[in-house]
Amino acid sequence: MYDYIIIGAGSAGCVLANRLSADPSNRVLLLEAGPRDWHPFIHMPAGLAKLVGRKGVNWDYDTEPEPALGGRRLWWPRGKVLGGSSSINAMCFIRGHRADYDEWAALGATGWDYASVLPYFRRSQNQERGADEWHGSGGPLNVADLRHRNPLSQVFLDAAAELGLPLNRDFNGAIQEGFGWYQVTQRNGARCSTAVAYLAPARERGNLTVVTRALARRVLVEGGRAVGIEYARGGRVHRAETSREVILCGGALNSPQLLMLSGIGPADHLRAHGLAVTADLPGVGANLQDHLDACTLYRATRPITYDRTNDLRVALEFYLFRRGIGTSNIAEAGGFLRSRLAPDARPDIQFHFVPAMLDDHGRNRLPGYGFTLHACGLRPESRGRLELASADPAAKVRIFPNYLSDPEGRDLATLVECVKLSRGILGAKAFAPFRGDEIAPGREARDDAAIAAFIRRKAETIYHPVGTCRMGRDDGAVVDPALRVRGVEALRVVDASVMPKLIGGNTNAPTVMIAEKASDLILGRAAA
Repeated sequence: MYDYIIIGAGSAGCVLANRLSADPSNRVLLLEAGPRDWHPFIHMPAGLAKLVGRKGVNWDYDTEPEPALGGRRLWWPRGKVLGGSSSINAMCFIRGHRADYDEWAALGATGWDYASVLPYFRRSQNQERGADEWHGSGGPLNVADLRHRNPLSQVFLDAAAELGLPLNRDFNGAIQEGFGWYQVTQRNGARCSTAVAYLAPARERGNLTVVTRALARRVLVEGGRAVGIEYARGGRVHRAETSREVILCGGALNSPQLLMLSGIGPADHLRAHGLAVTADLPGVGANLQDHLDACTLYRATRPITYDRTNDLRVALEFYLFRRGIGTSNIAEAGGFLRSRLAPDARPDIQFHFVPAMLDDHGRNRLPGYGFTLHACGLRPESRGRLELASADPAAKVRIFPNYLSDPEGRDLATLVECVKLSRGILGAKAFAPFRGDEIAPGREARDDAAIAAFIRRKAETIYHPVGTCRMGRDDGAVVDPALRVRGVEALRVVDASVMPKLIGGNTNAPTVMIAEKASDLILGRAAA
C-alpha cells in the first residue's frame, strides 16, 4: 500500500517523485517501463547522436501513414528510461512565450496563466547566470551556458545579424524573439536530466520505491475511484494499491493509452476493443499537436563540422575533463522569429542550427561535411489523435498526427516560409567561406510549390507532442485545472499531454514546470 503511485519516471514523474517523497510520511511508488539511466551516452551531451534508434532507451514509435506527407510513417522517438525524454533530448532550456500561458488560462486552464506558472519555472531552476525576475537559483534543474561551441554556430549568429535580425542573449527573459545561444540543462558539462536533477537526490529516501522495467497494464478503479495499478515485470503481473492517488506521467502518448486501457476514454472506441467503459471521456487521445520541422542542408567546404569526429578522443576528453565536443548539445544556437504569416505578436518560427548534416533524424549518414538548419512552425492549427491498436498493453498506440491538415493551409504556408528564411540565413555572406552545394531542399526547389513538395517529402517531427489529455473546464477536457481526471476520483495526469495548446518552443522545461505546480496541487500547498 502506497500513498501515491506515479506511472512514468520521465520529465514529470521524476519531479513528482522528489517533491511528494520529501515528506517522510508519504509512501511513494514510482514505476518506469524502461531501464535505469546507466548508459554513458545519456550523460555525455553529444552522445545524443549515438542514442538515435537505440531501442533500449526509446519507445521507438512510428506514426500511421500521413496523408499530407505522401503517406510516410514518421519516426517518433520518446524516452523509455529513467528521465524519459529528458535523458535523450537536445537539452535546450526554453520556457515559451508568456502569452502562451495566458492563452491556456483563457481556454479554461484557470491558474495556469503566465503570472501563476513563472514561480514554478523559477523554483525548478538553478540558473548558473544567477537569479533575476525570470530565473531562479538553487533549484534542482541546472541551466547552463554551453562549454563548447562549434565555430559554425557563431557564423550562424553572424549571418542573422548580417541580415538585420535581432540578437538575443536570453530567450527566456523579457523578450523571446531573436537569435542566440541556447542554454542547456547541464551540470558540470554533463546532461542534467530530471533523473539526475530530481530523482537521484531522492533515491535513498526510505519512503520512495523505484521499480524499473515495469509496464503499466491498467489503473485499478473501484466505485469510481482509482485504488491502484496493475503492472507487468519479469514475466509476472503485479498489483500495487494506493490510499490517496494514482498519477499518470507517461507523456502525450503513454498516458492517454493507459487511460484507455483502464476503460477511460471514448466509449465506442473502448468497446470496439472489448474494454469495459469506466468513464466516457471523448477527449482522451484527441487534440494531438506537434511541431513539424523542415531541414535545410548545405555541404561544408571545410572539415570543421561534427560529421566526422574521433569518438574515442571526444569521449576521453569529456569523461576525464568535462570539456570539448562531448559537452555540446549539437544544436548550440538558434532563434525565434515572427514571420510575415504570424497570426499574432508572438514569434511563429523557431530555428535550431546544427553544425553537421542531419537526414532522417541523423539515422541516414551523409558523406562528407555539412551543416543543417532546422525550422519549425510554432503554432500549428492541425490536430491529430491517438487510438488503441488493441487491448494488449504491450501493443504500441496508433498515432495519427494529421500534419498539414488545417483547412486554410496555414501550417504548410508557414513551413514554406521556414525554408525561405533558412535559405536566406545560410546564404548570407558570413557563410561564404564555408558554404558548399545545397543538399536540401536542392536547386530544383525554387518556387513555393516545389518547396511545398519537398516539405511533404522530407518534413519530420521535432519531438514536441502534447495535448492528448487536455486540461480545461469544458466537456472535451480530460482533466480539470487541478489535473484531476474527470469522472474518476484519486486519478491525475501530470505531463505534456495536459497542455491545451503547444507552447512556442521546446516542451521539456514546461513539462517540468507542470510537475512542480502539480506537486503543490496534490499536496494542497499554497502556490509558490
